[in-house]
This record gives sequence, structure tokens and C-alpha cells, in this order.
Amino acid sequence: MGRMSFVGRRLLQLVPVAVGVTIVVFFMIHLIPGDPALTILGIHATPRSVAELRGEWGLNRPLISQYWLFLDRLGHGNLGKSLIYGTPAATLIRQRLPATLWLIVYAAVIAIVISVPLAMIAATRKDGIRDHVVRAVPLLGLGMPTFWVGYLLILAFGLDLRWFPVGGYGSGFLGHLHYMFLPALTVAIALAPVVIRSLRASMLSVLGADYITTARSKGVPGMRLFVRHVLRNAVIPAITVLGINIGFLIGGTVIIENVFAIPGIGQLMITSIFQRDFPVVQGVTLVFAVMVVLVNLLADMTYAALDPRVSFDR
Repeated sequence: MGRMSFVGRRLLQLVPVAVGVTIVVFFMIHLIPGDPALTILGIHATPRSVAELRGEWGLNRPLISQYWLFLDRLGHGNLGKSLIYGTPAATLIRQRLPATLWLIVYAAVIAIVISVPLAMIAATRKDGIRDHVVRAVPLLGLGMPTFWVGYLLILAFGLDLRWFPVGGYGSGFLGHLHYMFLPALTVAIALAPVVIRSLRASMLSVLGADYITTARSKGVPGMRLFVRHVLRNAVIPAITVLGINIGFLIGGTVIIENVFAIPGIGQLMITSIFQRDFPVVQGVTLVFAVMVVLVNLLADMTYAALDPRVSFDR
């Protein structure tokens, strides 16, 4: 029961965060200057349509009553109805969510594949030429805007070499891998430098530990020593860094999905903002917030599972 109670405590700690998210999402409508119903309907606003929208959204009620109505609908999975598509916002989000999840997971995997070998090279050659190169070169990707990196990859590998498609989502597992490689690589290039620096620092700390010296004195082979002892212990602090930065990059996928024409919820959000489809904007914002919270919860759980010093019973 120790692990389950640990999860339960973490979930309870997320309750205030969830309440805060619902408040922010709810007030998105009320931050619109003037009458929200009139602003949302725009040129199509008539006295009758404005009155109907106010009644449907409860805008003619007191503010606290509107918030409870919002929570009640949210509890029933009702995120409102799209003003443009005429379908429930939850349906639109559910249809587009897989593409966004694919992008996030794919980018995280590529970032790990890039970061682990480079961090190992840097840690084993501290203050050497390779160490300086590994630490300096990835910072170029961190310093450039992600959409600019995306355009460079499109020009190089999509238009010139024609190795990868420059837009779309593909179909089937292999199709998704092929179509989503460039956008995932774009996100990974922004994520990898932070992970490399964190993992390198952790590896250097572990390499100086007494048990590593003892293992070397016993003749443990270099690669086995690094994989079983150094990497296993060094990856624990890097998990927290990876989780936090994936949380930040979830919001960044909004831009990448539009650069590569990926039919995800990021592209849906941008389109809905320009079309003033606020029920969809509210729904996507809420989903992004939940994803960030869940990523951080997963990072905490992974950290606790890998680190024997963390007790599930405490």
C-alpha cells in the first residue's frame, strides 16, 4: 500500500492546482473587454443571438453561479459547443489529441537518445575538447526560436533532400514515425541541451563517488561500470529536469504544429483563437494544463521508483 498511498498524496496535492487551473480557464471569457457574448459573436451578433448565448453560457447569472455552472459542466465532460464547427469542443479535442501526444512522446524519446550519449562523452572527458563541444554546440539549438529551427529542418531535409514530409501526421505507426520525425526533432533540439547539462553534472558527481572508485578497483569493465552504476544513478536528477521541461514544451507544440501543419490540439487552438471560438480555446487550454500536471506527476513517480532513498510510506 506504500506506493498507492504515495500516489494518493501526490494526487491530493494536485487538487489546489486543478482548482486554480479551472479558475484561470473560467475567467478567460470574462477577461474579454466589453460584453463577452457580443465580442464572441462579432459581426454575426443580433439581440436574439446575444441573448441566447448569454443564456446558454449563464452569462446573465452572478459570477459565482457561472463558475459553479462551469464546474458542473466540466464534471460531466461538457467543454461547451464550438461556435464555428457546431460540434462539442470535447469531440474536436479528442479527435486531435493523438497527434499532439505523438509529437510530445516522440520528441521526448529523440531528446533522450541525443542527450544520453553526448552527456556520457562530455562526462568522461571533463574539460576536454569534446566536453566543451558537447556543452557549446547544443546551446545553439536552445538559443534559436523553435519555429526557426523547424523552418531550417524543412528546407534541409524536406525540400532539398526530400527525406521527410514537411507537413501532416501520416497514417499507421510507421507513417506517424516518418511524418512526425522533423517536428519531433525540432522540439527535441530545444529540449536536449538542458537535459545534457543536467545529466553531465549528475554523471560527474556520481563518477566522484566512493563506490565508483571501489568498482574500478575491482576491475569492472568501463562500459558496464558506466551503464550499471553511473548512468543508473545519474539519471535520477535528470528525470526531474526532463519532466519540468517537457511541461514547458507542451505549450511550445502549439507553434510547431502550425509550422508542420500537424492536425493536433495546438493547431486547433491557434485556429480557434483567430476565429474567436472561445469554447474550444477554453477546452484546449484546460487539456494543456492537465497534461503539464500529469507530466510532472509522472516525473515524481519515476523519481521515487528509481531512487531507493525515497520512501513511499513517508
